[in-house]
Amino acid sequence: MSRILITGSTDGLGQLAARQLIEDGHEVVLHARNAQRAGEAMKNLPGAKAVLIADLADMDQTKDLAQQANQYVFNAVIHNAGVYQASAQQLLQVNTLAPYILTALMNRPERLIYLSSGMHLSGHAKWTEHPSYSDTKLQVLMLARILAKEWPEIYANAVDPGWVPTRMGGRGAPDNLQKGYETQVWLATSDEPEALVSGQYFHHQRAAPYNHSADDRAAQQGLLAACAQLTDITLF
Repeated sequence: MSRILITGSTDGLGQLAARQLIEDGHEVVLHARNAQRAGEAMKNLPGAKAVLIADLADMDQTKDLAQQANQYVFNAVIHNAGVYQASAQQLLQVNTLAPYILTALMNRPERLIYLSSGMHLSGHAKWTEHPSYSDTKLQVLMLARILAKEWPEIYANAVDPGWVPTRMGGRGAPDNLQKGYETQVWLATSDEPEALVSGQYFHHQRAAPYNHSADDRAAQQGLLAACAQLTDITLF
């Protein structure tokens, strides 16, 4: 049995991944942005161990979430929370800075999974404080690539769940919803050799082509420096 934290697990892919993990016998800690959504999450997933509350658009609350999470020892963390149709400030805070802060402040798990997107392919690696959604999804892939080198004792990977019919994706999204969350579940728990890798970009449990600007060393250093300056937290 593994213990797993999933951010943004009150609905969508996060909730579906949590349900599958619970059904598979794992201990799951949920995350919600407010008390109302926390109550709804526990009602929908009564088998969950607990739910932690923090609005990831608020940097102080994000830092507090790390302290809440450190009450537990996690085998895996799925950084699922994200926003799409939002201001550049919200995109930056929720999609990029929140995973950075939690990664830096939480006790290190064995496995880290970051939700990216196929839209990262059109993202720009050069740092900007006014990113697009595509930029932020490239940035979390960059973070996974960096961690794979700097923390060789863990598995850190990014996932493209596909364009699936969730609240974010819309009802008309064409991809398979089940396959949209299965890869996160697999990376969090599987002992198959294909899952015990690091620094990869997965789509439907297969390594997929990615934007190789994620490997630009200067861009990686720029990302780390900017995140450290904005959060007052260094990762290494």
